[in-house]
Amino acid sequence: MQTPRSPRFIQTWRADAHAERAAAAAALVAELASVAPKFFYDRLGSQLFEAITELDEYYPTRTEAAIFQAHGAAMGAAIGSAMTLVDLGAGNCAKASALFPLLEPSRYIAVDISVDFLRDALRRLQREHPQLELAGLGQDFSTALDLPAELMGPGAPLFFYPGSSIGNFTRGEALGLLGRIRAQADGGGLLIGVDLVKAPAVLEAAYDDALGVTAAFNLNALRHLNRLIGSDFEPRQWRHVALFDSALSRIEMHLEARETVAVSWPGGGRRFGAGERIHTENSYKYTVEGFADMLVEAGFAASQHWTDERGWFAVFWAPAS
Repeated sequence: MQTPRSPRFIQTWRADAHAERAAAAAALVAELASVAPKFFYDRLGSQLFEAITELDEYYPTRTEAAIFQAHGAAMGAAIGSAMTLVDLGAGNCAKASALFPLLEPSRYIAVDISVDFLRDALRRLQREHPQLELAGLGQDFSTALDLPAELMGPGAPLFFYPGSSIGNFTRGEALGLLGRIRAQADGGGLLIGVDLVKAPAVLEAAYDDALGVTAAFNLNALRHLNRLIGSDFEPRQWRHVALFDSALSRIEMHLEARETVAVSWPGGGRRFGAGERIHTENSYKYTVEGFADMLVEAGFAASQHWTDERGWFAVFWAPAS
């Protein structure tokens, strides 16, 4: 009897606990307090984000899926097959695995910072696709993208970055990430989902749902901080705030103190006045033309794109050459 294939896993990123504590504390005592979005994604945070994607108000996931369903054949023809599919921010691997029949990758590499969550997802996926070579890479690709040579197969690399996660970066940061992807995409390219500018009411509802799941996701960052730096945040003392800044073309998420709050941690602390906010996330929204120009600026060839009927979301295919 043949031994079942097991996914390979390499972890190149490991948290520097001292450096992370220092950086998190420094961000909290800055004039405008903030929490890095990566602190959303402990195991519970990853599960809450999965729940967000099922909400009525959260259109990006289902709209992107509808674009793949409607235009998948055209994408497949443009991209080709027999590539190594590199899934950035893979999460539960569901979006990429849905494309396996279309793209027929020779191997699949899932990249994510949430290592435990990724291991579980890959084990499930391997049972569903026992013949496909799967690998996981524990890496914070937002700051450094380094694919170990032993993971890459003979096929050209197709980078997959769905869900408009590129919107979490400033334009300069996004351009830097796109450039790092381009540097490792020779012979292949990038398939990326991008959320487009639309009515503020639609955008704000997507980040402040009626059930409060996004609020729980945002507040969970405080629990994560408590474990990380030994702080004593009490989530019940904070409320979730989401708003659209039209001048910057971005959704902002904040945590706002419901009352005057004193928070302490080993070696420091801060008093937050009622109504004072901690900035937790940005989500930039693009025009089709603006994002296509950014891809070219990052070094990709002229891109193709597909949108939904309302023009709310776009998927771009950007060849590396």
